[in-house]
Amino acid sequence: QVQLVESGGASVQAGGSLRLSCEVSGTMSGLDGIGWYRQPPGLSRDLIARFSILGDPIYVDYARGRFRIIKDITKHSVDLQMDRLKPEDTAVYYCNRDSGRMHPWGQGTQVTVSP
Repeated sequence: QVQLVESGGASVQAGGSLRLSCEVSGTMSGLDGIGWYRQPPGLSRDLIARFSILGDPIYVDYARGRFRIIKDITKHSVDLQMDRLKPEDTAVYYCNRDSGRMHPWGQGTQVTVSP
């Protein structure tokens, strides 16, 4: 089984930066196929960052150029570096498989961006 734990969320002002971490552990666990999702208040939960089958990062339009998804081997985590944050980035952020069978959803980590 695989365990996923999100952390790093906080309250910041617009233009600020934040780094989220998704720690991956458990038997036969790995970093492959793990992406980041977010769910703004009142809206659906969507995949926003992942890796291609070749390992290249792929982002939705509103994240591209501001966000970076990073594999950290030493921490055995998949991190999300977020720069130039906007109020519309306010959401609960989750990590999970980017395709196929999902792991159970964790509690996520809250990101709040004020004007």
